[in-house]
Amino acid sequence: MKKIIETVKNIWRIEDLKTRILITLLFVAIYRFGSFIVLPGIDPGPSGLKGLQDQTNEGLMSLLNMFSGGAFSNASVFALGIMPYISASIVIQLLAVAVPYFQKMQREGESGRRKINQYTRWLTIAILVFQAPAYLINLHNQVGGAFRVEMGIEFMISSTIILAAGSMFILWLGERITDKGIGNGVSIIIMIGIIARLPESLGQEFLQSLSGSENGGLVKFLFEIIVLLFVMAFAILLVKATRKVPVQYAKRIEGGKQYGGARQYIPLKLFAANVMPIIFAQAIMFIPLTIASSLGNVDGFLGNFSNHTSIPYNVVLVILIIAFTYFYTAITLNPVQMAEDMKRNNGFIPGVKPGKPTADYLDTVMSRLLFPGSLFISVIAILPAFASGLLGISSGFAQFFGGTSLLILVGVVMDTLQQIESHLLVRRYDGLLNSGHVRSQAGNISAY
Repeated sequence: MKKIIETVKNIWRIEDLKTRILITLLFVAIYRFGSFIVLPGIDPGPSGLKGLQDQTNEGLMSLLNMFSGGAFSNASVFALGIMPYISASIVIQLLAVAVPYFQKMQREGESGRRKINQYTRWLTIAILVFQAPAYLINLHNQVGGAFRVEMGIEFMISSTIILAAGSMFILWLGERITDKGIGNGVSIIIMIGIIARLPESLGQEFLQSLSGSENGGLVKFLFEIIVLLFVMAFAILLVKATRKVPVQYAKRIEGGKQYGGARQYIPLKLFAANVMPIIFAQAIMFIPLTIASSLGNVDGFLGNFSNHTSIPYNVVLVILIIAFTYFYTAITLNPVQMAEDMKRNNGFIPGVKPGKPTADYLDTVMSRLLFPGSLFISVIAILPAFASGLLGISSGFAQFFGGTSLLILVGVVMDTLQQIESHLLVRRYDGLLNSGHVRSQAGNISAY
């Protein structure tokens, strides 16, 4: 406790770090305030939105509501949240693999990155143009009595513009946090949305446990908390898990002689893609839900993919996570490029010839790491289904037992702590931990 108090004092002494943290808190407060601003023409009373809130209490809708910080169930101007931008980012990354034009932009450095970001924003707007009407149709189907205006073309157009502007404003807040605040803005926006649902979900689970004393009561609730802490510790180890391949370097002098031989390492992580495969997979799984919501029918075949505890949903989710793990790693880690860079810097792996043999060796090691890594991530992703089915935990609280939410929370917190640690160390203050420094383990978690 004394260490924490001293660290807070050190943070407050550093003017730049203090300003960044205060700016981050200000933008987060603006985001949370906007989550409660209801769309014009909608009755904000609890009875008016009861149907929508009941719909988002369970199933895949609860996950979508959690990512928006409750704005989805509040019929807020921020109802669509940051997910359209994430979906657009996924599409652009896919195009960067298949389309030469986007591949060229990736190789252009900073200017190419700005162009890709601009294309991502335009694609986000295009997604919002289709997603906002689908949300409004579902809203009318669930809480038609809450509408104080006629569900006509004028209302659809104006509300679509408001919802699209709300999502783009959230994206702007995230970018300002990245530039002026601390941590990655988009990641922090998502994390705050997840944390915002925790107190309510925890309270509901506590009351439900007390009312059902025949099923364990308070003892059952304490057991759930212990399991949650255990899963969180496992997630921390999961994010930190790293496998390294030793690479010995040798500098050459005249006559071809070698000296030095300092051993360096190529960091090949067991979970190189981090949480991105789960985000990709769940973004795909939201498509049936969007179609079913726009049709006003969540039964039958589409209904199976709207329930995160159903067997078809979890089987398809695991398959998509494994596939996207290989895909995302392939587009972010190129063994051929790594081998060429090693050869150019006079580096080599002991016992492996430079060039193609080195690339093949790295590719083999990565392939052996990816499969068990993707299986572990898949287990984390489907833990909420086991928590609901085996432990009888409510759907809202079960989301914190695994999946994207838990890995994002762990990854973003560790990445933010690492940035704060860097500011402290530059000013020669003690870090956040007694043993060693916080290392950035979030990696691509924040690289949406």
